[in-house]
Amino acid sequence: MGFRPFLPFTIVAAILATISAFFLYFLGLAHLSDAYPVSGGWIERTLVYDIQGHRGGRGHTIENTIPSFAWGLINGATSLEMDNGITKDGHVVVWHDEKIDPTKCMDTQPVTPGDPMFPYVEKYIAQLTLAQLKTLDCGSERLSGYPLQIAYPGTRISTLRELFSFLECADPEHKVWLNIESKIDARYPNLTKGVDDFVNKQHAIFVSTPYYKIPGAITFQSFDWRTLIGMRKKDASIILSALVDGTTYSGPNNTVSPWLAGINPKDFPGPTLGEQLAQAAHSIGAHILSASHAVSFLPLPNAVAPDSTTSDPTLPGHVAFTTKEMVDEAHKLGMQVKPWTVNVLNSVKQLVTEYNVDGIITDYPWEARRWAIYEAGIRTASPYPQEKVLKCLAKHNQADVTAHLHGQY
Repeated sequence: MGFRPFLPFTIVAAILATISAFFLYFLGLAHLSDAYPVSGGWIERTLVYDIQGHRGGRGHTIENTIPSFAWGLINGATSLEMDNGITKDGHVVVWHDEKIDPTKCMDTQPVTPGDPMFPYVEKYIAQLTLAQLKTLDCGSERLSGYPLQIAYPGTRISTLRELFSFLECADPEHKVWLNIESKIDARYPNLTKGVDDFVNKQHAIFVSTPYYKIPGAITFQSFDWRTLIGMRKKDASIILSALVDGTTYSGPNNTVSPWLAGINPKDFPGPTLGEQLAQAAHSIGAHILSASHAVSFLPLPNAVAPDSTTSDPTLPGHVAFTTKEMVDEAHKLGMQVKPWTVNVLNSVKQLVTEYNVDGIITDYPWEARRWAIYEAGIRTASPYPQEKVLKCLAKHNQADVTAHLHGQY
C-alpha cells in the first residue's frame, strides 16, 4: 500500500475532492485496487479540516484515557492524537509521560503482596509490567491547569489494543483519523524502550486494525526522528509526522540535537530556522511537520490552560515557532504542517487563515471546531452521537482493578 497524500485544505482542493469522490462513486468503488481502499469515512475526512484532539481532548477530560478519546469523538475531533509507551513486559500502552506522574495517577494496591516496586507512582513505564500499571487510578486527578476536565475515577491506563477495541465499538465505519506518537527519550535511552521496540510493536498493532487499510487514517509521529526513519524502512505506507520544538531542534550550546537522528537543521539552506526545519524533516521522508506553535509561554491571569499565554499572537511577548516561512517551505516540498498545542482562538485564526496550516492539535477540539464553523466558515467533522459513544465507553473503560487481578481482562 503506497502513501497517498492528504488533500490540502483550500477551496480548490475541496472542490476537486468532491468531484473525485462522486466520480469514484459512479465508477464503482468495488473496482478500486485493494491497495487504495476508499471508504465513505475516508472521503468525508478528506473534505473537512483536521482538528486534532490532543491526548483526546485534555481540556475536556482526563488525558490519554478511553474516556478522553470518547469525548474527543463526541466533541467532533477529526483526529485523535495520543501517546504510546511500552511496559517492562512489552505491552504498548496509551500514556504520555515516561514515568507515572502523581498529579495524574494514584496508587491503589500492589499487584501482589509485598511487591518491591510498590508504590508505582513516580516509577517509569519501562520499569513496570502491565499488571502493575493496571492497578493505578489515572482517572481521579483533575489537573489544576485544566479545571474543566471531566474526571472518571478509577480509570486505568489502557493498552493500544484496548483502545482499538473501543474504537471498533464507537467508530465501526472507521471515520476518525489517528495520530499516534512514540514516547521514546532520545537523551536517556535507559528510561524508555528503544527505537526497534517502538517501531516493531506499534507497527504490529497498526497493521492488525481496519484503520491501516484506509489511506491517511493512521499517522505515526515522534520527537525522536530515529523512530520515523525506522518506521519508514519497515513500512513506507505509514504517514510520518516529525515533531519538533524549541528544546529539540538543537542540542546544548548549539550542538547537534539527539532528537533529530544526527541531522543538523543548520546544514540546510533555509534561510530561516522554520525553512531549515521543513527541509530537515523532508530529508527523512516525513509527510508532516508538527511544530510547537510558539517558542515560550508566559503566565497570564485567568488563563484557561498553562499554555494559554503568549500563545496569543495579539499580545506582547508572543514569539512564534511555527512561522509562515516554515509553512510555505513545507508546502513547496509537498509536506503538511500541523502545529501543537493550539489553545487560543487568536492563534488558531492566525495559523489557519494567515499561515494556511493543514491542521491544528488542540486540547479544546469542540471550541476550535466552533470557531471553524461559525467564524471562519470552514467545514469540520461531524460529532459522534453521544449516546452511542457513551455506551461503548461504559463497555470498554476499565475502572475495576479487582477484575484484572482475577484474570478477567
